[in-house]
Amino acid sequence: MLNGYLWILLAALLWSLLGAVSKICQFAGVLPLETAFWRAAIGCAFFLAHAAVTGGLCIRLKHILIFMLFGAWGIGVFFGAMQMAIKLSGGATAVVLLYTAPVWVAVFSRCMFGERITKRKALAVGIALCGTALVCFSGGSLPGQASLTGIACGLLAGLCYATHYPFYRWWQSRYSTASIYGFMLLGGVAALGLGGPVTVNHAPSTWGWLFALGLLTCYLAYICYGLGLKRISLVRAAVTCHLEPVLGTLWVWLFWNESFSAAGWLGGALVLGAVLLLTTDKTGE
Repeated sequence: MLNGYLWILLAALLWSLLGAVSKICQFAGVLPLETAFWRAAIGCAFFLAHAAVTGGLCIRLKHILIFMLFGAWGIGVFFGAMQMAIKLSGGATAVVLLYTAPVWVAVFSRCMFGERITKRKALAVGIALCGTALVCFSGGSLPGQASLTGIACGLLAGLCYATHYPFYRWWQSRYSTASIYGFMLLGGVAALGLGGPVTVNHAPSTWGWLFALGLLTCYLAYICYGLGLKRISLVRAAVTCHLEPVLGTLWVWLFWNESFSAAGWLGGALVLGAVLLLTTDKTGE
């Protein structure tokens, strides 16, 4: 089980870079939806190459279509909403709002996989959500720029993110992470390509950051995430990933001078406390 937590924590570390790197890309003139497109496209290329090398491209056409259709929602809407939330409400606010996901994950895992929600799990989720609410109601990480649309996009990203857990768990026994996410991302790329203009006219440094966005926060993060989900339960993985908003707020504070009020920082502390509470649980679920 310890290895499962380590993989999920590594995924959280990689995902925490999303806000800071996305802001660099957007500051360089890349539009939010285009940033989401290139993140998905570069990640997709890595996953499909991985699947090709490991023989993971030989799957049923019907399943490819299922993965792509889910990807239009789980990647296209998710990545797009996340980038809009970063643009409108700040990287720190966006990444914290993303972590309303464990509420949905708890419901999905209970209904679809029969996972037991212990009192400790419920307490951890409750603490994490209280922390998320404090960050949200503290005014966000861009003082004077509170955006209801940005908050709504952050919450939508959380719902999209939550659906990854049961979908991946359902298919992970049949296909590799590379196969599943390769075709999911392909569907997301198609959806995002229809959502707005995409250009290749970017400076080399901007392409470097877009490449890092796709490699680190998409390909490598989801590989770690997949390895973790094979070892620990859905709810444990979802709440352990709450380390991501804590780290994400740290990066945008250091590099973009985004900062929360005292209530916002307290919310971040509660999120981290929920992670510690869950990872010290010895019940085996």
